[in-house]
Amino acid sequence: MSRDTETSNLTVEHTASTTNISSNTVTFALAQSHFLVGDITANADKMRKLAMQARDQGADVIVFPELALLGYPPQDLLLRPSLSGRIKSALSALSDIQDIVMIVGYPHVDHHGTFNSAAILHNGHQKGFYHKQFLPNYGVFDERRYFDKGRNQVLFDYKGITIGLLICEDLWEKTPIADLKQQGADLVITLNASPFEVGKQDARKDILTKRSREHKMPIVYVNAVGGQDDLVFDGGSIMVQADGSIAHEASRFLDQLMFATLNVDNYQFNTQAKTPLTLSRESEMYQALVVGLRDYVNYSGFTGVLVGLSGGIDSALTLCIAVDALGADKVYAVMMPYEFTSKISLEDAQAQARRLNVSYTVCPIFDAVEGIRHTLAPLFNKSPADTTEENIQARARGVILMALSNKFGHLVITTGNKSEMAVGYSTLYGDMAGGFDVLKDVYKSQVYSLASYRNRLEDTPVIPERVITRPPSAELRPDQKDQDSLPDYDVLDSILTLYIDEDMGYQGIIDKGFDADMVARVIKMVDNSEHKRRQAPIGTKVSQRAFGRERRYPLVNKWSVNG
Repeated sequence: MSRDTETSNLTVEHTASTTNISSNTVTFALAQSHFLVGDITANADKMRKLAMQARDQGADVIVFPELALLGYPPQDLLLRPSLSGRIKSALSALSDIQDIVMIVGYPHVDHHGTFNSAAILHNGHQKGFYHKQFLPNYGVFDERRYFDKGRNQVLFDYKGITIGLLICEDLWEKTPIADLKQQGADLVITLNASPFEVGKQDARKDILTKRSREHKMPIVYVNAVGGQDDLVFDGGSIMVQADGSIAHEASRFLDQLMFATLNVDNYQFNTQAKTPLTLSRESEMYQALVVGLRDYVNYSGFTGVLVGLSGGIDSALTLCIAVDALGADKVYAVMMPYEFTSKISLEDAQAQARRLNVSYTVCPIFDAVEGIRHTLAPLFNKSPADTTEENIQARARGVILMALSNKFGHLVITTGNKSEMAVGYSTLYGDMAGGFDVLKDVYKSQVYSLASYRNRLEDTPVIPERVITRPPSAELRPDQKDQDSLPDYDVLDSILTLYIDEDMGYQGIIDKGFDADMVARVIKMVDNSEHKRRQAPIGTKVSQRAFGRERRYPLVNKWSVNG
């Protein structure tokens, strides 16, 4: 198959299996599953098992997600010299699977370049392949760094229908599916690795409905599932009728082998008997946070996690997510009080740890803080106390947690939220010390919503009610409150959402009705804290613009606040 603009038409001969002998139907299986980045051999083994299971349950065709053989996103693994050989060996290992067509996402490497591709495998032969045409290069995507652009349409004939192939971004553009329709496609299969963000499933359904109605064609849409570093893939694979209606929808955030049968006479799918549970915004965000932490910890090989439990709402919600992700037996909570820690905080931390049945230890930091202050006394030269002394407390806690991690092999998960990360209300090498920040992309106002949501799931609240209702405080000095240093969180988060998530400038935010001085102050805090965020641990992306790979600003710059 050459790299050109011609359409490739292939024929995949049908050999009837004992489980599906009907000639006027085609049964598709969508392999919504987690394929770990770089684990090519294990991914091929999983494909083998799923393909045989699907075949034995009557499937004619099984479809795997985008780049499933290597995992997504593979980043610079795509530049490794041994990649081509490893991929060829893995594809060869799938060659003995009989009586089912396999559509496999993989990286194709040849003398023309490297492509994000889909292979058509059947009865020991690769019948053809398709190269992704539109390469996303925005947000978390960086595909133009690695892949060459595909230029051919690919269709194959099977059991009386002509099937076209697309990969992810191709479907969001108008021309690829239109070209397939023009060339005679009766149905389109699209392979996807579409990361989660709040509301993304609705956007997927909208585009699928639009494309199917425009071209009066059914669409088979398979998506990846599971956590990979800071990304979560939420599944939700879909079969769409030619009129745009949803025939089948897979569960969100779960591995699932979903089946649907197409009637070749009228190109209609059978419809599923029971649709999956519709998730609220709070529910899907919470599930994404659970999956993101679960897969990061488990696939990184840690035996458990450590949480610095303060008695505040951020650490309380983080503890809940950790228990839901990993189980109580893998979560270790450590309360590290100092002289400014309130009795209420101690009581609430202990109550939550008992309620969730996690290991709970109290480790006072008074001696550690005083030792550091004593060491620094001659160097400070009787300078008046300021935030430096407050930060020593946070850093003493960070040292203790990292020492416990070093000794027992548990991952320290930090508890800073997106509001704090945005304005720098955090301490480098203190409360920022750790390997994963569960709430990194969750604003403080959303933390409250998620805490209330989690409490509503059980008859007995898992987070003490006064943790939610009392004013938030870092408790680094007497009677300290967050709002001593920050605007009210509802106002702050509104400004931050406009500036960070919606990329709105100073004047645009003021035009929304916010005080000019406050807007300038918030923007300055955000811009001046970039060096902190660059050193912060990763955390699960749940919004349209998270800190990390999709928001990269220079540490040193003279961009005006009014710009």
